[in-house]
Amino acid sequence: MTDVEGVEAGRMLVVDDDPRIRQMLSRYFEDQGYRVTTAGDGPSMRRAFGVGVFDVILLDLVLPGGDDGINLAREVRTHSDVPIIMLTGRNDVTDRVVGLEVGADDYIAKPFHLREVLARVRSVLRRRRPASNGGEPSPGDLVEFEGWRLDVGRRQLLSPSGEEVILTTGEFDMLVALVRHPGRVMTREVLMDLTRGRGREAFDRTIDAQIARLRKKVEGGGGAPHLIKSVRGVGYVFTGRIE
Repeated sequence: MTDVEGVEAGRMLVVDDDPRIRQMLSRYFEDQGYRVTTAGDGPSMRRAFGVGVFDVILLDLVLPGGDDGINLAREVRTHSDVPIIMLTGRNDVTDRVVGLEVGADDYIAKPFHLREVLARVRSVLRRRRPASNGGEPSPGDLVEFEGWRLDVGRRQLLSPSGEEVILTTGEFDMLVALVRHPGRVMTREVLMDLTRGRGREAFDRTIDAQIARLRKKVEGGGGAPHLIKSVRGVGYVFTGRIE
């Protein structure tokens, strides 16, 4: 099923302790063609995951009990790469950065406009959906570097040993932006534009958080970076050899 603008409408999990917000988001997105499940806290979110599969999660940062949005996002990332959009009532850059550090794909500050939430959801789903060209990948869809194989069309990354490495939507888009400009120093502002696709204030630490997570997955945890190098005061450069 597609929504009113032709974007494939997926299955959504809304996690927020405010029943009014849950109801508002549920009604709005169901009217747009989405299938929506709601949860008010961590335990109910886990129960929903136990019986369903979701295409996107709207996750409140502040929740009752011992779980908060950061911990729940970190927990989800241990077993799923489903896109996560954080909902936060705090106007604090640190909270947003921490959310990205644990694997969230985007964030929206409360109070929000429903059209903005819809636009962010559509953006995440578009970026995540594999390209469909009905056959062999077109030139530029496949990139190989240092034994790695990046299939842009299928949004798949294979390690030199042939194992698939799971990346979040943001991590995948960041890697694509870097490997498509090898040897070129990319500022944080340029990386934000290429990976987000819309004008928005670019916080240095949000890009740094995405790069740190990406490095762990493609370079390992030890030693100096050898594929994605930092350029002090400017940004990052991809130095791997494109094959």
